[in-house]
Amino acid sequence: MDSLGLIREFLQDRLGVEPVRVLSEAPLNSLGVDSLMMLELIFEFEDRFGITLSKNLKSPKTVGEMAALMDRLRSEQG
Repeated sequence: MDSLGLIREFLQDRLGVEPVRVLSEAPLNSLGVDSLMMLELIFEFEDRFGITLSKNLKSPKTVGEMAALMDRLRSEQG
């Protein structure tokens, strides 16, 4: 599964957000992602891909920023 797919699946399962609303330019907070939900998404990403994220990462503001961060970290680890 790609990063955007993971984000869409997570938001649909946890918040009931329709996947068609999870677009790259969508602000995460407009989809219901608060700081706690962001941590849950990061933990899901770590579990799913076996990657540990730095605790000093800048929190992404949009779906696209989150997906790009995930993709970059996956490529660095792979």
